[in-house]
Amino acid sequence: MSMLWEKSEAWRWIVRKSRDSKSFFFTFATVCGVVPGIIGYCVMQMTNSRNEQLEAYLRQNGRPETKMMGQVNKERLAEFLGELQRKEDTNDRYVAALKGETLTRNPYVRIQPVPKQKDAALNQPVKEQNK
Repeated sequence: MSMLWEKSEAWRWIVRKSRDSKSFFFTFATVCGVVPGIIGYCVMQMTNSRNEQLEAYLRQNGRPETKMMGQVNKERLAEFLGELQRKEDTNDRYVAALKGETLTRNPYVRIQPVPKQKDAALNQPVKEQNK
């Protein structure tokens, strides 16, 4: 790749001018940083659609798992914001996560262990299950 730059007269001229003139260097650096930023901003503004009909159509025709995840995220966010609004201590959420427990199954009970798998109940002797 460096062969391309070393053989290019335009690149050599830019390097020579940058070395000799600080004002050229800063101008060139600004152009290299600002111009792509402006172009990117313009592209994002042109492609960003705030069309309500399009958003409604996309929400209506979403896949079931997408809708479910959206609903779950809303519920979790509402629970978290409610805790913040009530100024509850949320450190137990992180402690529970480190222990492999979750706080989102039943919002009225803070820390709940992860339910055991059904295989563990099947492996126990039949006599114990009948008691």
